[in-house]
Order: sequence, then C-alpha cells, then structure tokens
Amino acid sequence: MAKIFCIANQKGGVGKTTTAVNLAAGLVGHQQRVLLIDLDPQGNATMGSGIEKSKLSKSVYQVLIGHANIKDAVQPCASAGYEVLPANRDLAGAEIELVELDERELRLKNALSQVAHDYDFILIDCPPALSLLTLNGLCAANGVIVPMQCEYFALEGLSDLVNTIKQVHAKLNPDLIIIGLLRVMFDARMTLQQQVSEQLLAHFGDKVFSSIIPRNVRLAEAPSYGMPGVTFDKTSRGAQAYLEFGAEMVQRVRDMDAIQKKQEEVKP
Repeated sequence: MAKIFCIANQKGGVGKTTTAVNLAAGLVGHQQRVLLIDLDPQGNATMGSGIEKSKLSKSVYQVLIGHANIKDAVQPCASAGYEVLPANRDLAGAEIELVELDERELRLKNALSQVAHDYDFILIDCPPALSLLTLNGLCAANGVIVPMQCEYFALEGLSDLVNTIKQVHAKLNPDLIIIGLLRVMFDARMTLQQQVSEQLLAHFGDKVFSSIIPRNVRLAEAPSYGMPGVTFDKTSRGAQAYLEFGAEMVQRVRDMDAIQKKQEEVKP
C-alpha cells in the first residue's frame, strides 16, 4: 500500500514543484515505485516530467470530475522512471465543478484507492493556495512535506499552513500529519538563512529533515529540458541533495511503519 504525501506550502515560489519532481526521481533511484500527481492548473510538474500538457486527452481534471479512470490518465516520465497523473489549464475549471459534486473533498482519495497497491509512494504537488484542489490533496494524504526557504516571511506562511493542516486533521482527515519541513534553495553564506534554519530546528526538532537542498543552477535549468534535476545532471549538488532526501524519506517511512506496528501490538 502506497504512502501518500502532499508537497504543500501556501506561499508561492518556494520550490514545491521542484521538490515534487526531484523527490519522485530520487525515490526511483532508491528502487521505489512512484506516482506523481500534478494538482496545480499551471501543470509545471507535468511539463517538468517531460509530458506535453497541451496534448493531454485525459488528465487529473477528468479523474476528479469522474469522466476518466485514473489508470487511463497516468503517463510515464520517460527520463526518470516514475509515473505522472498530469494536469493542464482544464484543472482550473474543476474548482467550480467540484462544488456541485458529492464528496467533493474526497474525489482524489476515492480515485487513488484504485491504484494505491501499485506504488510505494504517491506524491501530490499542490497549488499555492487553500482551494478545493489543495483540500482534495490533504484529504487523500497520510502526511505533508513542507518545502520552505529559510527567510523571515516563510515563517509566517508556515504558521498559516500548520493551522490549515490542524483544521483538516480535525474535520476531514484524522490521519493527516506533518511529515517534515524541507529546507530548500539554501545558501549557507547568508547569515539570515542560517538563523532561520536554527529557529526551525529549535522549534520543530526532528520534524525538520536532515537533508538540505542548496540553491543550484542545474535544478533550475532542468525543467526547460522536461527532466527532473536528478536525471538532468545527477552529479550536481542539487541532484545529490534530492537523492539523499529520497533515502531519508524511505527511512522515515520505515520508522513510521515500525512505530505503528508496535502500537498495534500493544493494543488489547
């Protein structure tokens, strides 16, 4: 059964899509079966995986409104070995159409139940706003991975996201937790970034991933070639960091499973 994780942050431009596609590729590098879901109408994760969004006949939009089976909409990322449930501008219309549908917050969760046994990880790239699309992602997920820059305003955005996750946990998805915070676009030469990083560690402790993603030109170049940075230039610092993050995610999931197993064993 797949572990399902949202890549989410209500602040835009913090590296959500870069994290989604490169974590997917990094997990494949550790022999994991991965499905990446593009839940953003901009379709950047789709394009970054080498899939032409303008030529899609089936996408996550058709899956959400019930006009397509998820298995028929999934496409391969040829360069990295994971699979993609792609998105394009049609998805913007889903916001309006979902309002009229039954179980509107659970459409993605219900669709994923058909393929959950086919993957080890399912990653959901969420849009940078609390919308019905993001809500579908959060309701479908076991946990949230939060990529964030170590800057002052990022801390304010993090507070808003934590509150949102608490509300979804309380009202819609009791399984939802924050898996961890990932420091991205990190520049160790900047004192402010080091200070914010230390604040995160002091406040969130082991919820902060050990892996740190540096600011890296090769990661920024990769999407224009329709490839994750991990496969575009595997030797780059950014690619190596995402491969390390993939290994850390695999280990963290194993640790979570071990804790859950122990808890079940002690139940009367």
